[in-house]
Amino acid sequence: MFTTSIPARRTVLRIGVGVAAALAAAVSLPGVAQAHISIQPAAAEPGGFSVVAFRVPNERDDASTTRVQVTMPEDQPLGSVSTTPIPGWTVKTSTRQLDQPIEMFGQQLDEVVSKVTWTATGGGIRPGQYQDFDVSLGQLPESGELVFPTLQTYSSGEKVNWNQVSADDAAEPEQPAPTLGIAAAPTAQAGTDEPTGAGAQESPAASTDDGSDLLPLAMSGAALVVSLLTALLVWRRGRPVDRAQDSPPHTLESTRT
Repeated sequence: MFTTSIPARRTVLRIGVGVAAALAAAVSLPGVAQAHISIQPAAAEPGGFSVVAFRVPNERDDASTTRVQVTMPEDQPLGSVSTTPIPGWTVKTSTRQLDQPIEMFGQQLDEVVSKVTWTATGGGIRPGQYQDFDVSLGQLPESGELVFPTLQTYSSGEKVNWNQVSADDAAEPEQPAPTLGIAAAPTAQAGTDEPTGAGAQESPAASTDDGSDLLPLAMSGAALVVSLLTALLVWRRGRPVDRAQDSPPHTLESTRT
């Protein structure tokens, strides 16, 4: 009969828990590294209007985000900037005069919104939470990208300025400014039978998914498998042996006597 002591079983269990915890920590690291203010969605169609959200995560464990101030692009002024009420927050817009008026719908505009500021009336964005701040923007340029420097203020008085723009696309700055890319919607090529519009499915060639989302999923699955195997090993080694299997089988002769 094979048995294992309680300390041995505890050691095996601790090893399994440690491996699972290490894998879980590795899975969580990419999310921590990417916890900065961003624009959702990250791209909009050119020449029109678009509703985007400034997604603001709280990166501090001992303070809440109580104020968010977004600066509109100075080199590409937007003639229309509209906000929507958000429970627990007040919103204020500031304007600026343009050196050169811009035209929108046949009108000349010499004044545009320069900043949008949200201030918490309650607890703000608490640790481990995020908040979306919706804004309608227009008219958007025909190409390029729009950069929105953003100032994040915490209840502790700390201020974080998200205003850095990297010249190298391969290296992200420490405090990147939220950026909205301008990109035309993909259209089907002439002569093809592929559907377009809301019912069309994105082709693999047009997909922007680089497969990076599969890594956290795969590591989570590995952590689950390790945990299950460890639990099974501990259970099998600690299971009592069926003593009926140790007794010799009855022979035909013994049953006749």
